[in-house]
Amino acid sequence: MSHPVFPPLLSGHPAKAGEDPFEKAQAMAALGCDGGTVVYSIQADRLRVAIVFAPEVPLQDAIAMLPLCAVGFQNALGALAPPEVAVHLGWDGVICVNGAKCGTMKVAASSAEAGEIPDWLVVGWELALLPTSDAPGETPDVTALYDEGCADVSATQLVESWSRHMLTWLNRWQEEGNAPLHAEWMGLLRGVGEPIADSGVFLGTDERFGMLIREGAETQIRPLTELLETV
Repeated sequence: MSHPVFPPLLSGHPAKAGEDPFEKAQAMAALGCDGGTVVYSIQADRLRVAIVFAPEVPLQDAIAMLPLCAVGFQNALGALAPPEVAVHLGWDGVICVNGAKCGTMKVAASSAEAGEIPDWLVVGWELALLPTSDAPGETPDVTALYDEGCADVSATQLVESWSRHMLTWLNRWQEEGNAPLHAEWMGLLRGVGEPIADSGVFLGTDERFGMLIREGAETQIRPLTELLETV
């Protein structure tokens, strides 16, 4: 397996056998590693990647790195996969390929206080490359990348492509704010306009990517910071 080659602003660190890149990245961040550190694990059946950010804005704004990394992933896979392959995103971090769950995005930070600037923020994602079941027809809502016409997509290439697309969006976010990213993300979100179990209808997201839920005459907001993993 060849190792990914990252753009100059990023530094790649392969995870050791048995290491979770998301947890490893958090541990490295807590020890003071540089922003742009990418920890990755490329296995035959799954791909896991995590990146460390060093925010300069409060958490309520820095949390935009979650949809930013997700949009970067969608753009990267969209560029490498056959044109008929559809890649969509869930507000909660789900990655869907051709309508079925294929992976997840997650986020952690040194602090859960929305108004504070965290010391670090880590976004991780993982993708199933091969099915975990011998009978994939029994779970039609779950899939793997190579079951969806993407057998020619190299995991190494996907990591490299994601890093480039992510940096492009990061530069744009720094220059133009949330608006362009929000527009792109809304075009990729699943479930907008549909009911959510026991909580109303998913209307879309606010300018900080919080979920807008209409229940009767009231609209509630679930901030994206709700998705933070416990440190």
